Amino acid sequence: MGQNSLESFSHSVIQRVDAHLKKLLDPEEGCQAERLFQAMSYATLNGGKRIRPLLCFASAHVFDEFALENDAILNSACALEMIHAYSLIHDDLPAMDDDDLRRGNPSVHKQFDEATAILAGDALQTLAFETLTHAKNIQPPQKLTLVRLLAEGAGASGMAGGQMIDLQAVGEKPDLDALMQMHSMKTGALICASVLMGASAAGCEDKNQLATLKTYAENIGLAFQIQDDILDCIADTNTLGKQQGADAIRDKPSYVSILGIDGAKGKLHEAHSQAIDALGGFTNCSFLTQLADFIVERTH
Repeated sequence: MGQNSLESFSHSVIQRVDAHLKKLLDPEEGCQAERLFQAMSYATLNGGKRIRPLLCFASAHVFDEFALENDAILNSACALEMIHAYSLIHDDLPAMDDDDLRRGNPSVHKQFDEATAILAGDALQTLAFETLTHAKNIQPPQKLTLVRLLAEGAGASGMAGGQMIDLQAVGEKPDLDALMQMHSMKTGALICASVLMGASAAGCEDKNQLATLKTYAENIGLAFQIQDDILDCIADTNTLGKQQGADAIRDKPSYVSILGIDGAKGKLHEAHSQAIDALGGFTNCSFLTQLADFIVERTH
């Protein structure tokens, strides 16, 4: 499959995900907390590359050529995007990274207020798990698997734990192994959840296949973070949609600060190659391969 097929696939995924997210975030008539839903929608529907939903559907497509029509996969993809949106809201708060811009627009706490931003993040997190319970055409054991994978990716052993380590690392000089461990939790864990949830929602229960997909996801998660660090140094604020050079300003460790630009690019291509190699046993993995290429070639 060529690049055009990925573009068509991505367009279809994003269109379906955005439409379902809009429906999920539409308050009932007479809702007393309409401002909360406005903040949730602002954070979730205000752009974004939808990398996690795309990985979810691409992984599912390995096992189900009709993945785009599968309700359980759609709900999984939307749940992942809501968790991602909640994490960005909280990351931008003054108590965390204190960012005024997100996707080229004011952060949620700037557009609304800090209390509303906190509640919007909280509500998106809980709505994500509620959404998984409503998935149709899937058995209860599979639903439990999806809930577990999302919780592991988002919780103390995943994204939230990685953010804690990241906050503690400001001003410190961790070695490469420590940095990789932090980012495998902060960024990589939810990317792993995206790939594994897509496969699981499509009916994959083979432990060897899931382990192989996890290897792909771990490496593509690493590549994603390295490219983020590179772009933070070389791209401008308008292109990034957030403050350029923010990591350096906060004295936060990055792959560039440890390895230099050339070393970071070398590590990026190594992770990309290992991700592609992991897919060698699958025949219908073109979308996963092309997404890996996109992640290392993106400019924002």
